[in-house]
Amino acid sequence: MSTEPKYLFIKNDIKEKIETGMYSLGTKIPSKNKLTKLHAVTRHTVRQAISDLVNEGYLLKKQGSGTFVSDKYLRIEKKTGRKTIGVITTYISDYIFPYIIRGIEEELSNRNYSLMLLSTRNNVEIESISLKSMIDQNVDGLIVEPTKSNLMNPNLNYYLNISEKEIPLIMINATYEELDLPFIAINDIKAGKIATEHLIELGHTRIGLLTKADDVQGKNRMKGYLEALHDAKLTFESNHVFKYNTETKSDIPMYLKSLIESGDYPTSFVVYNDEVAMMLIYEIHTAGLNCPEDISVVSHDDSHYSTTLPTVQLTTIRHPKEELGRAAVRWLVNSIESNNMDQDSIVFEPKLIVRNSTRRIVD
Repeated sequence: MSTEPKYLFIKNDIKEKIETGMYSLGTKIPSKNKLTKLHAVTRHTVRQAISDLVNEGYLLKKQGSGTFVSDKYLRIEKKTGRKTIGVITTYISDYIFPYIIRGIEEELSNRNYSLMLLSTRNNVEIESISLKSMIDQNVDGLIVEPTKSNLMNPNLNYYLNISEKEIPLIMINATYEELDLPFIAINDIKAGKIATEHLIELGHTRIGLLTKADDVQGKNRMKGYLEALHDAKLTFESNHVFKYNTETKSDIPMYLKSLIESGDYPTSFVVYNDEVAMMLIYEIHTAGLNCPEDISVVSHDDSHYSTTLPTVQLTTIRHPKEELGRAAVRWLVNSIESNNMDQDSIVFEPKLIVRNSTRRIVD
């Protein structure tokens, strides 16, 4: 289960809605009672989240009227003299992103920097709005997770503008191949290879793949998968490889159901991430099969999903999460304070966490 405090989840959810414009300036946010019911928490938890956001300038309380969206947070750093680091991620309150952001916040906590946080929901139009907002607010440095990083990005002009302004920028999780930008990420090619080799070592020869096509991580994990199969002199069947993107993610269960019902399914799968692995295991069990007895599953990220199920614990590649967030801040602050943007990228080595979602093939 996730170890993130409930109030922090609610706080980040409201903050994301404000920064992406879902809650516009001056509008009233849902009442404490509605938020309590929506998130199934106590009023104290909601009150703590709102109190933090009021103190940080995101919300304004009006006696007898409610709580309203404020833009005071955009001006706080000007009053305090603090430098501002902008952070743009694809998501804020979903999956592994609360942990990455926690690492960023923890590393900034002892430094005289404020944080401006936006998310794109992996949408290039929202990314353009976010980048423009960061430029307009004159942030002192940027941490950016690329949006749809495996596709030609239409916002390259903003990145060139940031470079021309000499604003230090570090990419996390991936980078745009069109731009020569420093990045901090896990070695996804090696991660995909290690995951696949684990299944090969267990005697699997029919290994499927579920991967994401619009992010570089998915492409690189597929490269590692193919390298491992090639080294083992194994081939894959095209109908055992399914590539999805942000918009077609909802098609995954239909594909899996059809594949399993056909009877022509592999004995194992390498999966893009733990969330999708949960979809796969659900379809396996719904079809009357079992994981790992009938189909083994190895995944990526070692998220809270990996230990959610009572009987199946995911074998998965560890993602550094909070460590990555802290490393990004250290890289950026050093770049700002030393006026040196010529620093090396940082690549974390993948580590396989073996649990019980994989098993050896028995003749």
